[in-house]
Amino acid sequence: MRVTSEPAISSRESVVAAIRATRLIFLVSGIGMAAWAPMVPYAKARLGLDDAQLGLILLAFGGGSMVSMPFVGWLSHRFGNRRVIVASGLLLCLALPVLALAPNAAVLTVALLYFGVMLGAVDVAMNAHAVEVERRDGRVLMSGFHGLFSVGGLTGAAGMSALLALGLPLPVAALTVSVLLAALVWYLRGGLLPEVDDAAAGHAPFRMPRGVVLLLGLLCFVSFMAEGSMLDWSAVFLRDFRGFEPSSAGIGYACFSIAMALGRLTGDRLVQQLGPVWAVRAGAGLAALGFVLAASVSWSPISLCGFVLIGLGASNIVPVMFSAAGRLPGTSPAISIAAVTTLGYAGLLSGPALIGFISKLSSLPVAMVAVAGLLLMVAASARIVRR
Repeated sequence: MRVTSEPAISSRESVVAAIRATRLIFLVSGIGMAAWAPMVPYAKARLGLDDAQLGLILLAFGGGSMVSMPFVGWLSHRFGNRRVIVASGLLLCLALPVLALAPNAAVLTVALLYFGVMLGAVDVAMNAHAVEVERRDGRVLMSGFHGLFSVGGLTGAAGMSALLALGLPLPVAALTVSVLLAALVWYLRGGLLPEVDDAAAGHAPFRMPRGVVLLLGLLCFVSFMAEGSMLDWSAVFLRDFRGFEPSSAGIGYACFSIAMALGRLTGDRLVQQLGPVWAVRAGAGLAALGFVLAASVSWSPISLCGFVLIGLGASNIVPVMFSAAGRLPGTSPAISIAAVTTLGYAGLLSGPALIGFISKLSSLPVAMVAVAGLLLMVAASARIVRR
């Protein structure tokens, strides 16, 4: 009996270690991405950029992520998620000091492109790894992993801001964060699962998404579009339509972000109880209600409550979609997740621009109601994530 139980104990210990390592890499990714946010005003001032020039340069960040994701899906499928996570995680840490020191717009653009490529690589590989960890553990874990990414986002922005507030020069602060992140990546490498999934060997790694993968990607497009609208338009909405001062209009996005983090940290239990289909239905419906309340009720506290509902509702849609993509038969989880993530990022990048176009034709509240309508379509299509 003792001999036969040892492999089971060893296997369980490896799963527990993999869960811990996966949580850490989601945290690292969130910190690394958000650490750039407090650096943006410094880059703008140092290089003398106007808003239009900065906006064009920032497109390199999202573009780098989108371009790299399909290729990274193949790399993860070919060499294993652990190798891609560790390599891209360490290479990611080189970007922040370069961003802090970029002497001109061209170098900043290339650095942002590189930054986006490495973040996209980590994103795809860590989600594919999370699907495998979830499968081996037998429990719903994806929302909690994404919750740690949200916590990392808050930590990265606050931590970099704190270092700068203490008087550290920007390059020193960026190097400090990079060294800490590199140490974390190196520490967690031993807990990541080493196996390469060969179940989908022989399937073409580069192809246009179709069928279920395409539909999952389009639903993620809508969810990311809703998140992007909060990032880019919530402060404008509160300032122009609810009378907030520019200095306090950012409270709307803060309400959304905190609600999303809380929703994801508690989301695994919710998905386990409701099931993935009803978790998506309820979440998309709640987020749609939040958009309608914020857009249609002129009392400011109701608008803020609407942003909270959007954060809570949208929090678990993408994690459930990623889990569903990773479980699709006949293809590698990394390749499916790469396709879905690419379409999702397209929503994050193009969605706010579409909202601006609708707003110009009508108004920003009407554009927000349009997003609510798209979220109701997500709720109606929720059966696609059935186990």
